[in-house]
Amino acid sequence: MELRQLEYFTAVADTGSFTAAAQRTHTTQPNISAQIRALERELGAALFDRAGRRVRLTDAGAAALPAARASLRSADAMAQSVADVNDLLRGSLAVGMVDGCTMQPLFAALGRLHRDHPAIEISLSEQGSEDLISAVGNGDLDIALAGHDGDLPPSLESLTVFSERVVAAAPPNHPALEHTASGDELSLDDLRSHHLICLPRGAGIRTTFDRGARTFRPAMEASSPDAILELVAGGLGVGILSESIVSGRRDITGRTIREITEPAVLGFVWRSEASAVTRAFIALIRDAFGIRR
Repeated sequence: MELRQLEYFTAVADTGSFTAAAQRTHTTQPNISAQIRALERELGAALFDRAGRRVRLTDAGAAALPAARASLRSADAMAQSVADVNDLLRGSLAVGMVDGCTMQPLFAALGRLHRDHPAIEISLSEQGSEDLISAVGNGDLDIALAGHDGDLPPSLESLTVFSERVVAAAPPNHPALEHTASGDELSLDDLRSHHLICLPRGAGIRTTFDRGARTFRPAMEASSPDAILELVAGGLGVGILSESIVSGRRDITGRTIREITEPAVLGFVWRSEASAVTRAFIALIRDAFGIRR
């Protein structure tokens, strides 16, 4: 039997479809079918029940699947060991990030990884923070940039890159700020009669705000901090952001909110048993964000 046959076998088992398995392994459906039939002839047993719309494992297939996965892991480990000796990493890295992420150091680290190790296949996806953390935990992602409150499963490690107070952002002459001096805090009552513009649910800043201001509902959501800044500058409402995001704008003033003292935290999360590729990327992240600890 060949490793590619085992790869095709596990792909069909995972997807329940020869067509989906062909897309996942970048080959054709007839080739997948032919290789699986050859593997079944060699093993002397049918691995899949092909009746019905979804392909299902037979008892023999279910018994063979763990060994097939172990063989593929062993092959990957051998290839990685040789690559490590040659100082060239191979494999894949599935990276997740919060919706609307504009953190340039993350993209710089990804670019550096691609230049230093071109054999690594990199994928990137956007989701809400809770979904990202769940995807890392179940192995769908290798690492993710997500908002969290520090209460992570014990199987995950994390690296904080951002921890700041939440602020209400508005033009300096906005009615919400008219009774405050520079450096003063607002109260939630000061915001109650104004239209609030927030990031979507799942974003770290939004989660922190919702936790502290349970009765508030935003009038509008925008997918990125930059979009909120422009909406605020256009007079559409008061933005809920973080201190550093607002600090670079002369036309917008940020005021901390008295009742919301918990910082918004954004950081990378990964599994404790991370691959060599993931560990290499973490080192690049530390360098890109200037984190030396």
